[in-house]
Amino acid sequence: MNTAQAIANRIRQLCKQHGLTPNGLSTLAAVPQSTVKSILGGESQNPGTVTIKKLCDALEITLGEFFSTPDFDALEQEIK
Repeated sequence: MNTAQAIANRIRQLCKQHGLTPNGLSTLAAVPQSTVKSILGGESQNPGTVTIKKLCDALEITLGEFFSTPDFDALEQEIK
C-alpha cells in the first residue's frame, strides 16, 4: 500500500463511520466532487494537505486523527 491508497482507504472509512457518501463529504467540506473522486479512484497520487484539512474539518477531526491509523504507521518511506 502506498500513501495515496492509505489516504483513499481512510476517507472511505471515515465516510462510513459518519454515514456520508463521498459526494456528501465533498459538499460538507467544500471540496470539488471531482477532487474526492480522483483521490478515491487513485488518480491523485499526492492529495494536497489543504484538501485533507478541509475534509478533516468537515468530519470534525484533526489531521493527527486522520493520519493516526495502522495503515499510515505501516507505510514504508516512498522512494521515487
